[in-house]
Amino acid sequence: MKRRLYGFSLVLCLSVTMTSLGAAELRDHDITLDDYFTLSYLPESRISPDGKYVAYAEARWQESTDDRKADVWVVKTDTGETKRLTSDRAGDRSLLWSPDSQYLYFAGNRSREGVTLPPYDGTTQVWRVSVQGGEPEAETRVPGGIGVFDLTADGQTLYYTTTHPSSSDEWSALRGRFAKVRYGNGTEVTTDLNKLDLRNWRSDIKASLNRAVSELSLAPDESHLAVVTAPEDAVESFEGSSRVEVMAIPDGKLEALDDKLWRAEAPSKYGRLESLTWSSDGRALSFIIAFDGYPSEIMVARFTAEIPTLFAVKRPPGVSLHADVGTSLQMHWRKESSELCFIGEEKGRNRVYSATQIGPNQMPEYRCITPGDVAVDSFSIDSSGDHIAAIIGDPTHLPEVSVLTSSGEAKRLTDVNPQTARWKFPRISIAAWKGANEIPVEGILEIPADSAPGQRLPLIVAVHGGPTYSNSYQLLYDIYGHILYSSHGYAVLSPNYRGSTGYGDDFLEGLLGHENDIEVEDILKGVDALIERGIVDPDRIGVSGWSNGGYITNCLIAKTDRFRAASSGASIADILVEWTANDEPAYPMAFVKGLPWDASDAYVKASPIFHFGRTRTPTIFHVGDNDPRCPKVNSLALYRALKEYLAVPTELLIYPQEPHTLGHYSSRKAKMAWDIAWFDRYIKGNKNER
Repeated sequence: MKRRLYGFSLVLCLSVTMTSLGAAELRDHDITLDDYFTLSYLPESRISPDGKYVAYAEARWQESTDDRKADVWVVKTDTGETKRLTSDRAGDRSLLWSPDSQYLYFAGNRSREGVTLPPYDGTTQVWRVSVQGGEPEAETRVPGGIGVFDLTADGQTLYYTTTHPSSSDEWSALRGRFAKVRYGNGTEVTTDLNKLDLRNWRSDIKASLNRAVSELSLAPDESHLAVVTAPEDAVESFEGSSRVEVMAIPDGKLEALDDKLWRAEAPSKYGRLESLTWSSDGRALSFIIAFDGYPSEIMVARFTAEIPTLFAVKRPPGVSLHADVGTSLQMHWRKESSELCFIGEEKGRNRVYSATQIGPNQMPEYRCITPGDVAVDSFSIDSSGDHIAAIIGDPTHLPEVSVLTSSGEAKRLTDVNPQTARWKFPRISIAAWKGANEIPVEGILEIPADSAPGQRLPLIVAVHGGPTYSNSYQLLYDIYGHILYSSHGYAVLSPNYRGSTGYGDDFLEGLLGHENDIEVEDILKGVDALIERGIVDPDRIGVSGWSNGGYITNCLIAKTDRFRAASSGASIADILVEWTANDEPAYPMAFVKGLPWDASDAYVKASPIFHFGRTRTPTIFHVGDNDPRCPKVNSLALYRALKEYLAVPTELLIYPQEPHTLGHYSSRKAKMAWDIAWFDRYIKGNKNER
């Protein structure tokens, strides 16, 4: 059945029949904090060229090493039989198949006690393992390790990058004399593009660049190689100064694509380029320009003439790309260069879309390959184009590897978390209300499994980060409160406030110039709606968030004392401090629309620290000691304000060696345990001795 999207192009949604390998119906296990650390996580999957297997990385927690690392598994698409191919916990990633579907190539960091030479010295190397199993073999043994890599379509040649420090300005010699000093500029590097012939193990350098490289992608016919480069190996450099460079492999000359579409003619000059993807015929290269505060866009370069044709692919209205700054979008070409598939977001659903009739200044024909209430994390397509493998979650199932056929059937292949079969998951639904300026707003609502009809529940508002991001309509157990809070008897509202993706470009861009304003009102009106509907107890409400979610938490408790408790993680106190000290200064400039000396009033208005004098909410602050995105000085300022000057109950947890996200087992467990204890104490009145 076809339906027209708001008078534009047609979107065909296939009817998807979901089948699984079976699950227990009885759910009698009360979910605990420790249950979180039993969960397997699926960061990526890749279907084999012949469609008979799906390889996937599966990451598991380990308390003894205080981490979560991934190994490679494979599952047969016809029987669902799984096999573990690696067991070194080496963080295996970037999965690629050999053309005959018999071997997997991947990056990993393997180490052996007492070994100081590659490949077992812990550096990143390329490895190969048979689909039948066996010991992984090192394809590279590069001192210092490799950066990014790709494999030619015939499986005979490996291209990879290596880097070494370089400096060419007038102060380079002086920096070299005092190398232990930390300098304010980013790291200048020289990147070599290396070619390794896997038939004779001869390697040579195809090109050297005085730039950093974040991505590398080969045209399947090995006619061209594309890279994303930036002047320095720093987030700030890649946001605004990255470019796509393409090399005609025979002559080894790199040429940058004309960037006016994503720089001079873009709504922001601070976009980041990523997600390089070649078509199977090598005639089209697609990639993403991702922004803070503005919609990410797909760009295409067609190589059918001496000068490539460049254009942006028009998106169906209301659909955002499932990508943000620093997160690559999954894209794949099907049927040579005539059909492009990607993950799009629409109202909390992440679906695979297919675009045909792609060209400059025209709306493609779209069809939705995975309709319904699904959240697709990643996907891949076999060489025939008839089979798609994807990692899919939904409101009642944790993410699993599934395979889809051209008939629209989706079969769940894996059961990576069988221990959850009897877990009492929350009931998840969509909540809708009118936000600021009467604009419709939605969020994801979790209700405890055992709650009685009509019972008014304590509520925790779980605010997502970004803000150019969204909460997906799916079952998740994460460190930000989903499942954990509801398992302790709380209703959980995860609002997709103004500035979120998946609700149209106007909704996304509406936050620009209005931080600490309309998104705060959107959220407060959502809380009011749940109270009016008899779902929430107005006297037992808390709020939590991480990154931009922590920032909004600070804004909310500075505006009102209706919240009985708050958890503010990796948050922002002062937009000027954030512009000064974080690793992506484009973010604060985008939302306050100017530099500090041009927009000082806007900086003060958007900064919660200047409005904190009325705050009375007991608040716990969390931050990584090495957080470059929301530096700990923000949390220190807010903690000082509450503890020393406002006499409000507060705690500050600084996690050693942690960046913006908490990667260690011990850090995550501490964060989750403290949050539950904090909310139970100040919302439920429990005296916690945990």
